[in-house]
Amino acid sequence: MTASDRPPIGTRLRASGPVVPEGLDDTLIREVVTSFYASARLDPVIGPVFNRVIAEADWPHHLDKIEAFWSSMLLASGRYQGRPMPKHIAIGDLADRHFERWLALFRQTVEALCPPEIAAVFVERAERVGNSFRLSVLSQRGEDIIHLKPLRAGTLPATEEQ
Repeated sequence: MTASDRPPIGTRLRASGPVVPEGLDDTLIREVVTSFYASARLDPVIGPVFNRVIAEADWPHHLDKIEAFWSSMLLASGRYQGRPMPKHIAIGDLADRHFERWLALFRQTVEALCPPEIAAVFVERAERVGNSFRLSVLSQRGEDIIHLKPLRAGTLPATEEQ
């Protein structure tokens, strides 16, 4: 390995996959997950979906699962062993506006809580996850997904109402 092949100082490598920025750990993941879902549950677009599908008493367990999911995605921790797709496919009214809102709110959360290089890692992975779920949901409904363009984590409008 030459000096030009080495990752930047202040980063650490995962056993397989890309570089993990310094400071990205399970503590930060927990902070992001907790903050995001506190906002999402109050959001006028995605809040009603979350609040209908996940009972109030189930939220602590659900947050633990989501934290494990993100830990596995970002840190290759292997903590998540679930299958999230069937649960999302079962939500019959999920639409692009829900995925767009989820991505925008997620971006807002990570940009508020994380250094820019860590926020970028979260956003990139959220876009992959969101688009994967979106394509699976629409495909299971028999909708044509061939010409769909990927959704990107945009920004929330100045007013929170939609």
